[in-house]
Amino acid sequence: MINVLSICAFLCSIVFVQAQTYNRLPIPEALKGPECTLRIVDTFAQLRTGNQTITGGINGHQFWGPTIFVNKGDTIRMTVINNLNDSTTLHWHGLHLPAVMDGGPHQVIPPGTIWKPFWKITNNAATYWYHPHLHEMTLEHLSKGIGGLLIVNDEQESALPLPRTYGIDDIPLVFTSRRYATNNQFIVQNTAYGDYLLANGVHDAEFTLPRQVNRLRILNAEVERSYNIGFSDDRTFYVIGTDGGLRDKPYPVKRLHIAVGERYEILVDCSKDELGKSVDLLAYNANQPFGFPGGEPGQNGQFGSLLNNKNFPMMHFTFGEQTNAPIMTIPEKLIPFQGIDANAVTGTQDIRVMGGVPNSPMPFHFTGGIFDISRVDKSIPLNSVQKWTITNSNVFGHTFHIHDVQFNIIERNGNASAVGQHETGWKDVLYLPRNESATFIAKFADYADPLHPFMYHCHFSNHEDDGMMQQFVVIPPSNVEDAVNDFSSVRVFPNPAEHSIQIDAGEMDIYYATIQNVNGKTVMMLPQPEKGSTIDISALPKGFYTVKLIDMKSKLSIIRSFVK
Repeated sequence: MINVLSICAFLCSIVFVQAQTYNRLPIPEALKGPECTLRIVDTFAQLRTGNQTITGGINGHQFWGPTIFVNKGDTIRMTVINNLNDSTTLHWHGLHLPAVMDGGPHQVIPPGTIWKPFWKITNNAATYWYHPHLHEMTLEHLSKGIGGLLIVNDEQESALPLPRTYGIDDIPLVFTSRRYATNNQFIVQNTAYGDYLLANGVHDAEFTLPRQVNRLRILNAEVERSYNIGFSDDRTFYVIGTDGGLRDKPYPVKRLHIAVGERYEILVDCSKDELGKSVDLLAYNANQPFGFPGGEPGQNGQFGSLLNNKNFPMMHFTFGEQTNAPIMTIPEKLIPFQGIDANAVTGTQDIRVMGGVPNSPMPFHFTGGIFDISRVDKSIPLNSVQKWTITNSNVFGHTFHIHDVQFNIIERNGNASAVGQHETGWKDVLYLPRNESATFIAKFADYADPLHPFMYHCHFSNHEDDGMMQQFVVIPPSNVEDAVNDFSSVRVFPNPAEHSIQIDAGEMDIYYATIQNVNGKTVMMLPQPEKGSTIDISALPKGFYTVKLIDMKSKLSIIRSFVK
């Protein structure tokens, strides 16, 4: 009997060891601004045993891309090179910038084309991100793993006693999930939820946290699923940052709901944990209220998943040695928060979630209809303070994201006290449960452009692809000046050119410059190039090129040419 029991115990130990196999959490490369080059490519990744999975990567990454670091006040200059077989876009999620630089559905980058947006960083220190936003292709491109984090630093944040050693005590965590076909390829269509969780692009991720206070920057990059996160030992952790900035002080929680597109920065005090011991970060997703994304009971079909309505592990943490200069206490105060004055509101907008009901031919959409790229749904005066109320009378929860601005949530269901403490601060995404409403205020400052719209949409990528998205323009004050239409002096030089060109715009204020080769293919896109700036054409092959220039005031265009 003893031998039998010993054998059973031995076999159980083998099963236990196998069940506890983890993969080291990859830390994305740190790419320092203000000048950054992002090369988007089709690639492969060995995510599971068997066939490699077709993925998308940036700058040599097989899934996801580098983390871009910039400072508030910098003018960031991006060189985005699309080496995919498809057109795509790259949207700077949460960043305040001109619409023509935003990377929404209008800024399409064809295959083999270079896009060079630039803008001044005016956002507060926080965790932002970038991702594709091509209409009807967002789900596919995001599912491939194209995207990355963008972290803004500023002087106020840098003066605080916070962990900020990237990849050591300041950890980026991008969570999502995928479903696989038998050949290990992602199943994308008709799939709201993945069956297997990925953290920074790997399954069953683990990381060693030093025995001190650690900072986790968490992004929910799912298609639909929300996470109700907490630790396996039920420890308290502290919310220090929302989508667009730090809070006034740390907010202690044991659970934190993170919906699709949201980012939260949290502090975890590991100073008293025993060396070599471990703890899991879990999604406490079982038995959530009806309409919670990922709470459906089924395991199969479009809305089924092996993770649905379950508590499941997200990360395995082991406690290691302290760093040389550890943060050992949670700070009492952070950044004084000065929200937008509600008395300054000059306009209101009311939006309702429509469609998506059983047996209805209409997918989810907003008041006014399914997305139409030729239709502007709202015109917002420059420098106005707007109060937007989003009402979800549907049976399912959604997330709402708006481009260009950070907002303050001021009410839920008409009640200011119903706004969660964890979401007070700067936000660009809000969770909208079933049969509820949310109200926020935002100021639409700095950038007016009646030609290129910004977007607002549900951040479930399948919903926005289906048309749960609309667009707005920010309108400048009326201007009675006549447009300058004499562009005869505009020239491109030197011509012939070898490595670079310049544009002598004369009186023209260039809104957009597009370079095409002799076959009419767009090879370079230059939104609002600065006067006198040099345009690097060293990557272009020798040949004949045309430059299409659009005037800022009149929106008239002219063509110039050069030879390389």
